[in-house]
Amino acid sequence: MTDATSTVRLRPLTLVEEGTDVLVGDPERGTYVAMPAVGGVVIRALLDGAPLAEAAERGEAFAGEPVDLDDFVAVLTELGFVDTDEAPTPVPTAAVQQRSWTAGPPAALVRPLFSRAAWVVYAAAAIGVVACLLVRPDLWPRPTDLLLTGDVGTSLLIMLPVTYALVAVHEAWHWLAARALDLRTRFGIDRRLFFLVFETDLSQLWSVPRRQRYGPQLAGLAVDMVLLAALLAGQLVLGPVRPLPALVFVLVASTLWQCMIFLRTDLYAVLVTAIGCRDLWRVKSLLLRRAFGRLDERHRAELDRADPHDVRVGTWFRWLWLAGCLLAAGYFVLFYLPLLRYVGGWAADGFAAGVGSARLWWGLATALLVYAPILATLVLAVKAVRTRAGR
Repeated sequence: MTDATSTVRLRPLTLVEEGTDVLVGDPERGTYVAMPAVGGVVIRALLDGAPLAEAAERGEAFAGEPVDLDDFVAVLTELGFVDTDEAPTPVPTAAVQQRSWTAGPPAALVRPLFSRAAWVVYAAAAIGVVACLLVRPDLWPRPTDLLLTGDVGTSLLIMLPVTYALVAVHEAWHWLAARALDLRTRFGIDRRLFFLVFETDLSQLWSVPRRQRYGPQLAGLAVDMVLLAALLAGQLVLGPVRPLPALVFVLVASTLWQCMIFLRTDLYAVLVTAIGCRDLWRVKSLLLRRAFGRLDERHRAELDRADPHDVRVGTWFRWLWLAGCLLAAGYFVLFYLPLLRYVGGWAADGFAAGVGSARLWWGLATALLVYAPILATLVLAVKAVRTRAGR
């Protein structure tokens, strides 16, 4: 039995009210668990330095019945919420990821970028982009817009760094929006089906109230809309002057990608926040296993412990995910496959020039740049399969 006169030293935990529950988290480790409200009362007492006897009394006064402090302390220890003086290791959320959190500029410095006035600008830019593409469908981008020069290799050599720069701006805006809330993030690389993605770990958003999570989640799309609005305005004034159409293509493709919520995009995070789910992605996978008769006892027990609200939403979200896989294949065919096919054919033509020709090696180098993300995705997929097999 726990000595009621002793104390338990907890890690710096956050507590956020979530309906009738409280979301308890360790921001340093990036782990968050929903508990009954009485658990939050006991944890607050322990964080205040109260002895176990006093924490139990507060819990009993709140719940109207005795609190099993022994079991509760054991649960906190198992979750890693009890301070053991060991340096915390953040839980990985991507295949390739920073090992520690990234801080950055002071919150007060970047907060104006995400003020109400700033969000009015972001919203106006998004409305302007949609209106422009509806009124002027000729401005809708085409894959051939990526060919800035007569040479495929030179065009890709220019566009690939520019594309990565736009991705960096998108992810940086997630980071800065989190910094506006005085939170830290991590950058990583992962895959979604057959797509290689760069992502910003916003796990620490679980430590703030729900209404404050939307800004960092939508920040990447917000800055994309501002850039896209400026590029389309440039085309309206100057015409299709290179490289404006190519940049529009990249940003439109990126925006459409974010709309595919079944791939855990930014808008998926917004959806989960809006409907109050906690682990929808995992519950969706378990429900699919059950639907196809692949739910073993271990997974069945995990599903039984899942949040009932997640199970209700996952019942329809699992089929949305399956249908979305077909849509993702269409996205691949529409935006990616034409580029792969064109570059592959262009590189193959270089073989006719002979081994000693610079054209052959230039074609191979260009093809490698374009096909490298696909190869990286395959490597990550194999790694994921081996990890699951080793469990």
